Amino acid sequence: MRFHPLRVREVERLTDDAAAVTFEVPPELHDAFRHVPGQHVTLRREVDGVEVRRTYSICSPAVPAPAEPVLKVGIRLVEGGAFSTYALKELSAGDTVDVMPPMGRFTLRPRPGRFAAIVGGSGITPVLSIAATLLAEQPDARFCLVRTDRTAASAMFLEEVAELKDRHPDRFHLVHTLSREERQAGLPTGRLDAGRLVDLLPALLPVADVDGWFLCGPHGLVRGAESALTALGVPASAIHQEIFHVDDASPDAGERTGRRTAPGGSKLTATLDGRMGVWPAGGGETLLETVLRNRSDAPYACKGGVCGTCRVKLVSGEVSMDRNFALEPEEVSAGYVLACQSRPVTEAVEVDFDA
Repeated sequence: MRFHPLRVREVERLTDDAAAVTFEVPPELHDAFRHVPGQHVTLRREVDGVEVRRTYSICSPAVPAPAEPVLKVGIRLVEGGAFSTYALKELSAGDTVDVMPPMGRFTLRPRPGRFAAIVGGSGITPVLSIAATLLAEQPDARFCLVRTDRTAASAMFLEEVAELKDRHPDRFHLVHTLSREERQAGLPTGRLDAGRLVDLLPALLPVADVDGWFLCGPHGLVRGAESALTALGVPASAIHQEIFHVDDASPDAGERTGRRTAPGGSKLTATLDGRMGVWPAGGGETLLETVLRNRSDAPYACKGGVCGTCRVKLVSGEVSMDRNFALEPEEVSAGYVLACQSRPVTEAVEVDFDA
């Protein structure tokens, strides 16, 4: 999967520290950039001679062919962020940005049923696409959105969510909480933690009847929501999650598996875009680092185990994955690993980026 230079159609300011960027997709790339609701794209630019890649979720509804795909992403400013600072302070209509086609498995293909989401901050971005597409395409579907923000002024896509409520008043249920601002009506101010969710969710909807839960936002919120749903008897297969803003100091067991490496070095065989290569893995190198030394076209973005862009199938051998915030349990069981977080344990390892 390669980058394509796309022209910026519009940069829309959402809050003091967030914007929505819409790209023009030429006809020859319509199929490549037609997304599944919930997917993201990787953007690339060069800063002082260094390539910078960042992943941003698509907020626009998915549209079927032959309609032109609408590629719109939400970007929140990160302090010191090389790409977000550029996007909010310099990027404008007419500029060109390198964009990789949509990826990601935090998705919902529209189908009848009852669905719900718990999101925080910019976690609203992919869920907005999921909810809007579902409600537009499935007249029998229902969606409950529980969102939390620091303040009302910091909330992204307020107007878009309000329009969803106006358009589907009987099928879209919205609950909005604030953690740092008092409100005259609605839920009390405060963090939306696991204990609060255990009390709140059964009062909002029949938890057992929900066909799929979508959790997106900061690490603490997603983990708290997952704990609450587990306590309420929701099976793991019904919980889908995407984490933003991972704290590097987070010691979650099960996400950090402990670092083990092959004592005498390892040989890595990798298939990428139909071509196979065999290279020695440097001591302590991740699979991604080894491949990038030999193939600059290897897919990656965050390098932090969050976005899942570097997902590969482990064909043979054993690796140690430092942490995983992107793969679902069934993907790990099926043999998928994150190349940016995985290091060879055995003398020979084979992976397939195309699987």
